[in-house]
Amino acid sequence: MHQPILQSQSLPSDPWPFLPGRFSLRVVRAQGSTLWTDRGEALLDAAGGAIVNNIGHGRRRVADALADATATLTYAVPPWSTPSREALAERLRAHWLPSKLDRVYFSSGGSESTEVAMKLAIQHFQARGEPARTKILGRSLSYHGTTISTTAVGGHDGRKAGLGPLLQSFPQLETPYPLRCPAGLDPAAQLAYYLADFDRVVAEEGAHTLAALMAEPIVGSSGGALTPPPGYWPAIAERCRQHGMLLIFDEVMTGFGRTGRAFAGDHWGVVPDILVGGKGLAGGYAPLGGVFSHRGVLDPIADAGLEVMFHTFGAHPGACAAACEVLAILEEEALVAAAAEKGQRLKAYLDAAFGDHPHVAEIRAAGLLLAVELVEDRSTGIPFPKASRLTLGVLEEGLKRGVYYYPGGTGTVRDILCLGPAMTTTDAELERMALTLREAVDAAVMAAQGRP
Repeated sequence: MHQPILQSQSLPSDPWPFLPGRFSLRVVRAQGSTLWTDRGEALLDAAGGAIVNNIGHGRRRVADALADATATLTYAVPPWSTPSREALAERLRAHWLPSKLDRVYFSSGGSESTEVAMKLAIQHFQARGEPARTKILGRSLSYHGTTISTTAVGGHDGRKAGLGPLLQSFPQLETPYPLRCPAGLDPAAQLAYYLADFDRVVAEEGAHTLAALMAEPIVGSSGGALTPPPGYWPAIAERCRQHGMLLIFDEVMTGFGRTGRAFAGDHWGVVPDILVGGKGLAGGYAPLGGVFSHRGVLDPIADAGLEVMFHTFGAHPGACAAACEVLAILEEEALVAAAAEKGQRLKAYLDAAFGDHPHVAEIRAAGLLLAVELVEDRSTGIPFPKASRLTLGVLEEGLKRGVYYYPGGTGTVRDILCLGPAMTTTDAELERMALTLREAVDAAVMAAQGRP
């Protein structure tokens, strides 16, 4: 009998979480890949929180770096230079960023960073005397943040709910979804289909009105590790160049080693004009996001005297110091290569655990970003009814068994379970994540079908 770890529901009078009735656990400590609740229950964190924690919990040297930085310098306005900002910028340029991207901007997190990237793209063309380029091209299945503008440009129906009157309309491409591509399963046919879609949208909107394409090179939790067909990104990058558009890669989830490369764009050798990073930059030890670009984008903005406004807590000295240590650990322990190797092992464990499971449509992996897509009928790909709330059921069954997974999908696309554990996770822990997910899926499916 599994312990009822989910029994602590929030009450209407509880101050946390913000919306009453939302499920919440009280986590009091963590070490490595394990979380402990206030009731002493241990949870194996198969998701790295929100696919954030990359070096494991409890790294004393990161905590010490943060403490030392804030003891020395608590705060300085973001445009000023500080030792930790300088050190982080230098480490990024020396070891992480493509050489083309030599300018760095630090925010408080991913949503701020993606919004800054959008603003830079618009300001760039306004400064260059191309005022008609006012549109950011998004994609149908995507997530770029929770501000009004980043919510609007993204393709996440669930997070747009109730915000319609505030949201600007952005043109959108179809997100490559090989499993469900209307052109079928042949990669060459898929590539032709999605490139034709790009050409159609650009023709309809008018290339002269488009400032940039913003996209996740590998779609994170909204689609669950969706990778486009071979040749997609080099072709899209070339089309953007031909049309005079900027290319923005949102690598808040995929950046800093998550997919087994420094950045997901590296899988295709594509360097965007603006690169956005976040979660893995500081690995959850501090709130921090980054925007990385080059003088070709920024010089016209500066020459026109336009301002790129900072966020109050952007480039916080303590957060920059923590991020510098996180990146140093990733380098010293070769954790990017470990993410590639451990991702293959976790994928193999998932394949073995599920085999030809009748309700698993696909298991996808890009390094240590993995997803299992569930359906009611594997032969047709038809999903479970939305009312079954299958994803929530799997999460609950996983927690009962002491493992936490991350919910994926957008509400329209649903029943996707994501895994994004720390790059330091042990082999035994990886195997347990896979085996427990099989148990959780079977139990949740039985409940959804009304079987005891």
